[in-house]
Amino acid sequence: MVHHGTCPICDSGNISHYLRCRDHFLTGEDFNLEKCSSCGFIFTQDHPDEENSGKYYESDKYASHNDNKGISGILYNLSREIMLRKKLRLIRKITGLRTGRLLDIGSGSGHFLSVMKNSGWDTTGIEINEKARKRSVEKFGLKVLEPGLLNALEQESFDCITLWHVLEHFQDPFKYASEIKRLLRPGGICIAAMPNSSSCDALHFGPFWAAYDVPRHLWHFNSDTFIKFSAKAGLKITGIHSLPLDIFYISMLSEKYKASKTHFISGILKGGLFSFRTLFNKYKSSSLVYLLRK
Repeated sequence: MVHHGTCPICDSGNISHYLRCRDHFLTGEDFNLEKCSSCGFIFTQDHPDEENSGKYYESDKYASHNDNKGISGILYNLSREIMLRKKLRLIRKITGLRTGRLLDIGSGSGHFLSVMKNSGWDTTGIEINEKARKRSVEKFGLKVLEPGLLNALEQESFDCITLWHVLEHFQDPFKYASEIKRLLRPGGICIAAMPNSSSCDALHFGPFWAAYDVPRHLWHFNSDTFIKFSAKAGLKITGIHSLPLDIFYISMLSEKYKASKTHFISGILKGGLFSFRTLFNKYKSSSLVYLLRK
């Protein structure tokens, strides 16, 4: 287990218990979240180290590694298809490029990379899960590497680097931030999407919030703490956007974790209410997308 005696962001020793959350998705184990009184950062305490974390991903239901079935799976796949097109438009708008070189870290089952490749981009993926890597190659014909080969990629060789709900999984996010700086071309941009621990749904569901996803999620950022992380990592945030559809899927899962018999309906209704609230404050969105430059 990995124990942090000080805050991973600001190094303050003023950390204390915040929530006790259960791994509702797979093992049923409980894990503690702690919060820094100095900078407000929330993180999973006493989480499995890299060597022992694999078993917490060993499920055919893990969304980013598989094609999902059932009502929740159908909705996940539908929202994914909508968001894939939105991501393509976002990348074209932000980079000003119709084509270029793109690296997707945590590429999962390869759906996003496939859309980018089919749109003319030269794509490379990094994925830790061997099964997901093989599926990406066999289904989409993609180039996907294991994380150990990240440092072998050529310096300043990518116009855009993306991390869609990935950074919160890393044992050492600062190491990846350093690699991102090395790999971005001058003027290149990194796009990182993560759950927002200050969102309407996070505050409403508390320990049942599905996006805490312990112990797979180690770091629970909001906009303030991610700005602090980025500054420490030597990256500059140039914009923040929301991912509007995440809130419905997360709300349905959170209702399910609360053992609601009507989790599908109540999740949709609550997701709609939370979504309406975020129209007036994007920083309360379930997920936020950060644009970073070196």
